[in-house]
Amino acid sequence: MEDVQKKPMLSSHLWVIYLVSVILLGFIWYFQWILGLVLTVVLAGVLYYSIQTERKRQQETENYIATLSHRVKRVGEEALLEMPIGIILYNDDYKIEWANPYMNEFADDDTLVGNSLNVLSDDLSTRIKESDGEIWLELNGYHFQVTVKKAERLLYLSDRTAQSDIQTRYNNEKAVIAIIFLDNYEEITQNMDDTLKSQLNSKVTSVLNNWSNDYEIYLKRTSQDRFVAVLTKETLDQLEKAKFDILDEVRELNAEQNIPITLSIGIGLGDSLLPELGEMAQSSLDLALGRGGDQVVIKDDLGKVRFYGGRTNPMEKRTRVRARVISHALKDLVQGSDNVIIMGHKAPDMDSIGSAIGILNIVKANNVDGYVVLDPDDVDTGVYRLIDELKEEEEIWQHFIEPEESEALLTSRSLVVVVDTHKPSMVAHERLLNKTEYKVVIDHHRRAEEFVDNPTLVYMEPYASSTAELVTELLEYQPNNLKLKMLEATSLLAGIIVDTKSFTLRTGSRTFDAASYLRSKGADTVLVQRFMKEDLDIYIKRSKLIERAKIHRNTIAIAKGTPDEEYSGVLIAQAADTLLTMSSINASFVISERNDGRIGISARSLGDINVQIIMEKMNGGGHLTNAATQIEDTTIDDAEALLKDILEEYFTGGENE
Repeated sequence: MEDVQKKPMLSSHLWVIYLVSVILLGFIWYFQWILGLVLTVVLAGVLYYSIQTERKRQQETENYIATLSHRVKRVGEEALLEMPIGIILYNDDYKIEWANPYMNEFADDDTLVGNSLNVLSDDLSTRIKESDGEIWLELNGYHFQVTVKKAERLLYLSDRTAQSDIQTRYNNEKAVIAIIFLDNYEEITQNMDDTLKSQLNSKVTSVLNNWSNDYEIYLKRTSQDRFVAVLTKETLDQLEKAKFDILDEVRELNAEQNIPITLSIGIGLGDSLLPELGEMAQSSLDLALGRGGDQVVIKDDLGKVRFYGGRTNPMEKRTRVRARVISHALKDLVQGSDNVIIMGHKAPDMDSIGSAIGILNIVKANNVDGYVVLDPDDVDTGVYRLIDELKEEEEIWQHFIEPEESEALLTSRSLVVVVDTHKPSMVAHERLLNKTEYKVVIDHHRRAEEFVDNPTLVYMEPYASSTAELVTELLEYQPNNLKLKMLEATSLLAGIIVDTKSFTLRTGSRTFDAASYLRSKGADTVLVQRFMKEDLDIYIKRSKLIERAKIHRNTIAIAKGTPDEEYSGVLIAQAADTLLTMSSINASFVISERNDGRIGISARSLGDINVQIIMEKMNGGGHLTNAATQIEDTTIDDAEALLKDILEEYFTGGENE
């Protein structure tokens, strides 16, 4: 303040005016001293008044600045201490050194000082280390946007609870479209009289209406076996928590009314437009039906898929009419092609090779060149006897080619037929799928998320025992000039026998019809038994593997191979089959190192446990009673621990994803 008072009382431009006035006054004194005296007195008075006025103004300014400075300082202190923004200073050990009163309101003992940052959230210090300047924190029901100043070891916490609530409400109210399908409505009603059919419709509609009312779902029946439902994301979350108990309710009608009816539901959700959600719902329903029905498939706009249900064994729904239509469609595709290249899955089994030979016969019956892709280095011990027999038949073996040869045969009108698998990653030569526009998929496995892109024709029947059974039915509707050789018919029969475990599993009336047809064409059951024989050392190795089995949850057998000892996929599958024959065992899992370095798991079930869902959670797949997976970069013990965790979730929390 003293420094300010020592400054001139007048501004510089006023001093210039007074200086000029003094000079002029000097001239006046020189020529007229009386006038000069008068003007001097006047000038002195004006100068005195100006100085006093300027001093007063300056004093007022200083007082204003001093008052403003105090107010700003006070506001800053109040803002720091009382504004609704959290401020925290922490040290190098991530302990709180200071927190403003707003943040101390969240403390259990009136202050956060001295506590670790993890008192606010268990992993807060770790998240701060990994953050790029901003993280989100939930604390006592509040949602905070945390700005991290690592250099100053400073956190600013801005309350974003209202914004988070709006976002949550927006997500909860997103539209979801579901298509509900009565799986086997046509089959069970075709022989019903009108009264029974009306009772069935009334019962099913009542169950679905009660369900939709309970969950506030808009439900509309669009045909005898199809409904459309509109719901919100929040309702979908509730349905997922309930594991879609509507599946069980409809299935219970079977017990009450002796009506074997089930539901399949396809659901589409995401930020897409309603027409796109409808397409996703239809795609999900197709996937659910392709997996055998009696389940729910949820697909979002990011392509993620979740599965619920599917625990029951699917009823056989395919008809002779469908087999005839597919057979004629396949004949037209074959006749319109330059050549046909057939391939099964990697490490082919009897079903894969047998069904490939069956398709080869369809191709030859239509006078088109056909080839079967087979990698001689990828043949398991389980089928080498069949391969040796095929090599003796030059007329058959000349159509077998190696993967590298197949690409040279492709033309713009080549047809590629995939049998016994529908996953591109599992076919014998995946590059073929990317080099042709015409593709056919024939498979009996439940459909997985991975599928051949844009197939021209698909014949997938998870109700069939094997792909060989499906191909045998297709053969029956081909031209009369088709002549199956004894070895070809035997190969198809071997595929059926191996996949049904000698007609004990997944066997329907159509399975025996197909076997009867093949037997009439000369299939040799004795030769099949020769194909299925095994070496003594393999039998001993499998027995030792079975000996290591332990019982889990009273009815599940889990066997682990010896570490660092390799087992073939066929051997561990046979071990799982053998374990399933033991008393009180409802499911079996065999874990071992494979020849390719991965950990393989073979799973079997009598039907009470859906091993397909369990294996799908380990990136595998298969059937309800027969499934497998291969896991990379893990150990046998880690694979067993993961399997047990999934089994625990299956039995306690139900299945999802």
